[in-house]
Amino acid sequence: MRTSGLGQIGSHILLVGRHLKQFRQIPSVKMATETSNTTEPGRGVALLLTGFGGYDKLKVTTIDKPHKPERNELLVNIRASGINFAELMARQGLYDRTPKLPAALGMEATGDVLMVGEDVTKFKVGDRVICMKDFGLWAEFVCVPAVNCFKMPDAMSYEQGAAIPVNYITAYHMLFEFGNLRPGNSVLIHMAAGGVGTAATQLCKTVANVTVFGTASASKHEAIRQLGVDHPIDYRTQDYVTEIRKISPQGVDIVLDPLSGADSTKGFDLLKPFGKIIHFGAANVVSGEHRSYWNMVKTYLRTKNYSPLGMINTNKAVAGYHLGHLIDHPDLIQSAGLALIELFEQGKIRPQIDSVWSFDDVSKAMSRMHQRQNVGKVIICPHKPTTRLAASTAAATAASAGSDAGDKL
Repeated sequence: MRTSGLGQIGSHILLVGRHLKQFRQIPSVKMATETSNTTEPGRGVALLLTGFGGYDKLKVTTIDKPHKPERNELLVNIRASGINFAELMARQGLYDRTPKLPAALGMEATGDVLMVGEDVTKFKVGDRVICMKDFGLWAEFVCVPAVNCFKMPDAMSYEQGAAIPVNYITAYHMLFEFGNLRPGNSVLIHMAAGGVGTAATQLCKTVANVTVFGTASASKHEAIRQLGVDHPIDYRTQDYVTEIRKISPQGVDIVLDPLSGADSTKGFDLLKPFGKIIHFGAANVVSGEHRSYWNMVKTYLRTKNYSPLGMINTNKAVAGYHLGHLIDHPDLIQSAGLALIELFEQGKIRPQIDSVWSFDDVSKAMSRMHQRQNVGKVIICPHKPTTRLAASTAAATAASAGSDAGDKL
């Protein structure tokens, strides 16, 4: 059996032809060429994926504002949204839960409640909320099931809140539900400077005496050290297996694998007895703006096959994690989200924001992630950012211009 880390890639290879046929039939959508910080009454901006391909498949347009929410929903004025690898893969036609196009992507966002449904009792108009949805949040006005929302602490910014749901809930579930993280454990976090990587590092440090190994390019080592990585490893110039075994000859207790491919085998071999590897992505497939069939096939073929009978002798465990497939289990999302908000209020976690962009600049935001230049979460907003974090975007752009385009997390 193949783990869920790459299970979906095999199906993608078989279904690409069907998807391409589907999107040749997409109806035309009138797109705005530019947006401002104001829109006409009753309408709002949205960022739509119109087909599979490069950045040109993402278009900013104006759409009607929802008239009112359903009985169990909130109507939310979205202020900030996160970008995840799910959106990068969806744009390339590689994500298994991509909605019928044209459609707005976006699985996480923050904003202000404008209206509440008749059956909603825990929220009121004016509440600042964190939202989750199975896509659709890259829009200025969205109706969201109340069960997928959380009240934001007063001290939390919209940008910080938008960085919580996907990255932190993913990291929380993997470390504490699958990983059973305990004092004295050791953890390998790949892509340690990314959104999940920075979240997982902070969560590891909420448990006593946890040793964190983190892979990242050398230019990011100081940043991830400050976040809590004990042993940064430059995977471009060093073999992370060799470097880990120099410090911990028996290996590690937990491996968080967002890469798949050959790294799945290396990660499994690094586990101590009773160790666990959690596969949660296939970042090795996503290497640039456009889909690479060669990367898809290569990653699929290099991903480790696990035999249940063969695993008996290893005393190791393998898990696959996909937050998108938990959207119909709001109790699991709610419990993790509430625990994370409590950790934020206690000062134990602080989302690391890399940069903030407008919908109009989504190509620059996505490029930053494709080129592995971000340290922390990349955020997009319906309009031009006006908060103090907007300055970080200019700094990120300047840094990117002078950095190696091949630089990775």
